[in-house]
Amino acid sequence: MEPGAWGNKTVVTEFILLGLTENIELEPILFAIFLFAYVITVGGNLSILAAIFVEPKLHTPMYYFLGNLSLLDIGCITVTVPRMLACLLTRQCRVPYAACVSQVFFFYLLAGVDCHLLTAMAYDRYLAICQPLTYSVRMSRDVQGALMAVCCSISFINALTHTVAVSELDFCGPNVVNHFYCDLKPLFQLSCSSIHLNGQLLFVGATFMGVVPMIFISASYAHVAAAVLRIRSAEGRKKAFFTCGSHLTVVCIFYGTGFFSYMRLGSVSASDKDRGIGILITIVSPMLNPLIYSLRNPDVQGALKRLLTGRRPPE
Repeated sequence: MEPGAWGNKTVVTEFILLGLTENIELEPILFAIFLFAYVITVGGNLSILAAIFVEPKLHTPMYYFLGNLSLLDIGCITVTVPRMLACLLTRQCRVPYAACVSQVFFFYLLAGVDCHLLTAMAYDRYLAICQPLTYSVRMSRDVQGALMAVCCSISFINALTHTVAVSELDFCGPNVVNHFYCDLKPLFQLSCSSIHLNGQLLFVGATFMGVVPMIFISASYAHVAAAVLRIRSAEGRKKAFFTCGSHLTVVCIFYGTGFFSYMRLGSVSASDKDRGIGILITIVSPMLNPLIYSLRNPDVQGALKRLLTGRRPPE
């Protein structure tokens, strides 16, 4: 810390992340586990991207959004895990102030795009099942691009707002963050100035980035469920539910952990629970997504097999 411009206060120039454990004997084991998780996540999502790129059958709106989701998963885990691995390897984790604030920005940007992209995917399923005759028009390439632009714009504004707000806080020490990456709530705990506005912004942001998208997703699937129940063929109902099952599973994992973490009222204190939730959001969810979307999807499985064996897709 260095002397600052506010009387006897000092300005924090770096933060020390506590990481996942203070047990030195566990650090090599955790390093191996999370390095494996990182490689599997990046490899799995790159495989999904490659399969979508080379398989003409997957050049549809649903897989366009899935490809973007894979890119976001790679980004989310890359923002947090490599630095955590470096900390486990060197047994120290000093993060410059600017790097910590930058990590906050990119994490909230990518997580926010993820929230709204899942909403766009629910809307895509609604159109495909409830409005099949106009689907190709309502989900044209221009519409797909516009939806992605809206997702990115809203998330950028949200992330920038939180980043500017946290950068306006005074940090006078201590500078030890009870987490394995720079997150807003652990940083609030270290501030020596009022965090009332930041807490309000966090609540409003969580509402617009979590609650509102979840309402749209629920409404979309309510219409989907009603449409599916009207299908007389059991095979038709099974196929319709099958196309939505993977997305619903991802939504439940992502929003379940997100709501538990960011919608707890009355406290912004950091705890061991926050680190556990952070692992679910930044590591487990991106790692499971490729498995969820390929486990029971014959089109993706076929594309991956052809990709690995080098066979050309059928004409």
